[in-house]
Amino acid sequence: MADSSFDIVSKVERQEVDNALNQAAKEISQRYDFKNVGASISWSGEKILMEANSEERVKAILDVFQSKLIKRGISLKALDAGEPQLSGKEYKIFASIEEGISQDNAKKVAKIIRDEGPKGVKAQVQGDELRVSSKSRDDLQTVIALLKGKDFDFALQFVNYR
Repeated sequence: MADSSFDIVSKVERQEVDNALNQAAKEISQRYDFKNVGASISWSGEKILMEANSEERVKAILDVFQSKLIKRGISLKALDAGEPQLSGKEYKIFASIEEGISQDNAKKVAKIIRDEGPKGVKAQVQGDELRVSSKSRDDLQTVIALLKGKDFDFALQFVNYR
């Protein structure tokens, strides 16, 4: 019998991020506490730009955006938001969406699978994802449960389970 396998990836659906951003922009345009403070959120190339006239307001915009991401099922670990910066009279926060598992993080996950996972489970790095394979599907389920129990500083999804 052939090995069963699955891939561990760190991907974010761009459309869902876009929807969350649009919902946040709509809420910001309608909320009373954001009136006349120059509050806005928008795409700026590959980054997300949040602007307001005070540090508290720009942090509140980030908070609104984070709540919209959570409602759309996107892990906040994928959001890399910077600190508020003063630019002229405006405070700005640049945020980016992190995708892919770095080589170092992939090696950490593979080491955890080797050390704590069932025997006979193999993990190999393939670009920005990790392929986990085993003869036993039960072992793969055990690995998924093990990884879900760990707290990584990046988002994980399990795909291509076969």
